[in-house]
Amino acid sequence: MMETDKNFLKQTQIKYKVISIFLVLCEIIVETFFILFSHSKIEQKDKQTQKKSSNKKGQVYKNLNFFWIIHYWHLSSDTKIIIKNWIRILDVKLGWINDFDKLVVKYAKHFRELKVLKGHTRLVRSVKISADGRKIVSASDDKTVRLWDIASVKQIQVFQGHFESVYGAEFLPNQYIIVSCSEDKTIRTWDIESGKELMKITGHANPVWGVSISPDGKSIVSSASDKTITLWDIGSGKEIINLAGHSDGVQSVQFSPDGQFIVSSSNDYTVGIWDIKTGKRLKELIGHCNIVMQARFSPDCQFVVSCSFDRTICIWNVETGKKLKVLEGHSNCVNDVKYFPGGQTIVSCSNDKTVRLWDVKSGQEIQRLEGHSDGILGIDVSRDADTIVSCSFDQTIRVWG
Repeated sequence: MMETDKNFLKQTQIKYKVISIFLVLCEIIVETFFILFSHSKIEQKDKQTQKKSSNKKGQVYKNLNFFWIIHYWHLSSDTKIIIKNWIRILDVKLGWINDFDKLVVKYAKHFRELKVLKGHTRLVRSVKISADGRKIVSASDDKTVRLWDIASVKQIQVFQGHFESVYGAEFLPNQYIIVSCSEDKTIRTWDIESGKELMKITGHANPVWGVSISPDGKSIVSSASDKTITLWDIGSGKEIINLAGHSDGVQSVQFSPDGQFIVSSSNDYTVGIWDIKTGKRLKELIGHCNIVMQARFSPDCQFVVSCSFDRTICIWNVETGKKLKVLEGHSNCVNDVKYFPGGQTIVSCSNDKTVRLWDVKSGQEIQRLEGHSDGILGIDVSRDADTIVSCSFDQTIRVWG
């Protein structure tokens, strides 16, 4: 076949797909408003009339299904997945209008599994994407920290030195150094190029469960099962300030994007917001009914999102300390949660083996990612919001895009 013929055929196929999607959307829109109109009429009639109208509505829905089948057969697999999610959302409630806004904007980016990274020999607790979006650092119960190249799906470096499980690892803003924390009660820094340990920081009396790096790359904050939060100078490894207030082990800590505050989550079922300069706890957020696994600031620092053993995700107002929303849907412990860079979407992961995306405004689930064969412990999102990474009890790291 001539090149011009191939191009013409390709263009024709693309045009047909676009037209098919457009027709499906038009049909959904028309059918939605028809049902809403019918519903208003139904409420004005008696039960017998309601029953008849309901039957007619069911017949119209059958017609919609017939229309859908014709167009669905011609679409690509990716488009089918997207439209399946659209239809699923419409079926969430029979009061269609509550979920109708999701059809318009929520699937501009549809995530699917792209790659699986294998190499760890035990469960993987933490994953983080580098600022340039090209690398991943992971921490595992196999006592190692590993560096991966996303494009080639290759392991670049293995950092060995911890003698117990590694709970977390993060890149410094300069992307040349990695910081990790471990059950061995230490925090360590590593040179990415050589793989050598640069510094070992000690001070916690118990396993160090969480670590975060300040936006300017000058400080480290850590949390431990000894109920404490400690701020460290990254150059000298010396303690700057110790934050006390939680009554049980502190699962996680994170700097605010502006570097002025710290948010923590604890086994005492609370979330804490702390002032870095004074070391005082400004807010104690109470609302979860079990261990709070993770808490993170929104990009604008106005909100905090937290997740818990109680299977829920909570959104809090930082200034007032009030709980604004509870996101429900996971069927097991929610291990990690994070805002997308734009602040309009939240991503979470759970022992129910799913990664879920949530719309902040409505509080509704907008996409579910499945692929791991066991509970998912950690997630991260790239700065351009195009990539999600997850890690699991199944010893793998998965890349979604």
